Amino acid sequence: MIKVLVDTHTHTNCSTHSHSTLLENAYAAAERGLEMLCMTNHTPALPDSPHIWHFETMGSLPKEIKGVKMAYGAETNLLDLDGNVDLPEEIQKKMDLIVASIHKPCLAPGTADDYTSTYLGAIKNPYITILGHSGSVNYPYDIDTVVKAAREYNKCIEINNHTFTVRRPSIENCRKIALACKKYGTHIVVSSDAHNSFDIGNFDNAIKMLTEIDFPEELIANATAARFTEYLKSLKK
Repeated sequence: MIKVLVDTHTHTNCSTHSHSTLLENAYAAAERGLEMLCMTNHTPALPDSPHIWHFETMGSLPKEIKGVKMAYGAETNLLDLDGNVDLPEEIQKKMDLIVASIHKPCLAPGTADDYTSTYLGAIKNPYITILGHSGSVNYPYDIDTVVKAAREYNKCIEINNHTFTVRRPSIENCRKIALACKKYGTHIVVSSDAHNSFDIGNFDNAIKMLTEIDFPEELIANATAARFTEYLKSLKK
């Protein structure tokens, strides 16, 4: 049975469309038996995102809360065909992890070739860890090309549990991406993308889909805190 003990993509009420504090999220993680929780708030190109100072000052936050290891990063916005994001490089360097996602207000409409180029640029950025909710049908891309590049650069593709409720037309696309990761040996992470503490550690739909396709447990980079910590260390080398 697939178990995931690290939530790699969560939000706090530093963004007004989220509804819980960091402490509430951490307590929820402890109650649900998680080993590690990552705070990845939206970056400034989204209208209700926290000020850039939020990301500059995260070094003062505790590395453990209620027995849960903590990691601090961001969900950045992909801005162009080169995969540039809306955080200065000096701040990117300080992050424990970075999830890079396409959000409607931040990237001009384009073609599948355009979105493929955007994701390839993000993968080549040494500070980006994860491609976030790339299964969206609104941003089609060449799955084989991107998944193979992610393996080459040791980056993870996210299987986002939130997609199964808020982006339901994208579910089949997520399955195709997971199958490609299985085929090419590309690591994934499974995340809640929680916008409130009640969703922290909720991976049920994503895990159900991965179980149905017999996805290899060893390719889930955030199965345990030890595994995810070693993975993050490997990216710093």
